[in-house]
Parts: sequence; structure tokens; C-alpha cells
Amino acid sequence: MVGLDFCSKHNMVAYLEKTDGNTEFHQIMDFLTRSSIHYALTVSPIVSTSFVEQFWTTAKSRTVNNISYIDVIVAGKPITISEASIRSDLLFDDADGIDTLNNQAIFDHIQLMGYEGDLNTLTFNKAFFSPQWKFLFHTMNHCISSKSTS
Repeated sequence: MVGLDFCSKHNMVAYLEKTDGNTEFHQIMDFLTRSSIHYALTVSPIVSTSFVEQFWTTAKSRTVNNISYIDVIVAGKPITISEASIRSDLLFDDADGIDTLNNQAIFDHIQLMGYEGDLNTLTFNKAFFSPQWKFLFHTMNHCISSKSTS
């Protein structure tokens, strides 16, 4: 099964289980399982709305020696967030990964995803992807939307 389980309005987890009934999604599940965001998609933390509000109310950015930090107070405790702390907490193991892709590499990989639209621009229309990829894009968009229940 592929999808999101909304255990409560503040909590969600992705399920990436292959079955005979979802074979058209196996390629996407393989992609997500291999990706550096697999842990972030499948862990189920409890996130309190009041903590999110405290975060954005107190967030201040600073840069020291070309390293950016976000200083916040959550649950009355000062917290400092950096790119390294995010990579560590979400188990991203791609610190030495690719920072940028040239246009041709992007176009080549978009074609591998079955994109059937024009590849002369970096604007891609969801309608030109297969239903499986449309579903993934919709789900990812939902997860990162600014709605309070996402």
C-alpha cells in the first residue's frame, strides 16, 4: 500500500508496502525507499500545533563562518537548528551528494519518469506524468503545504 495515514490532525506517516493491488506504484515505492527522505516520510513524530506556532514566533536566523543557523524556543527550551542537525535528525546520509543538476540531467531523468510534455523549460506540467507520479506529487505537495492540518 502506498499513501499517508493521518493518525491525528497533527501526525502522519507514509506506508510503502508493495502488494499485488498496487503494482503500478512499485517504481515510486522503490524510489522513495532508496531516497534520503525515506526516514522522514516513514517516521511518525507527534507534532503539536502550539510547538509549531512557538517555533515561527521565536525563529531568528544567523550566520557564523558561512554556516546558517535558526535559533528558536520550543516548549520553553532554546534550540539551534543547522543544516547538519537536520541531516542528522532525519537520517539524511547525503552530505556529499549532488548540490545542483544541470538542465540536461534534469530533462533526462524527467523522461525516465515517463514525462510526455515539452522539455525546453524547467516548468513541468503534472498532467504529462503518469497517474502514479501525479499521486506522488499530490501527496508530497499536501505534506509540505502550509495548512494547519498538514
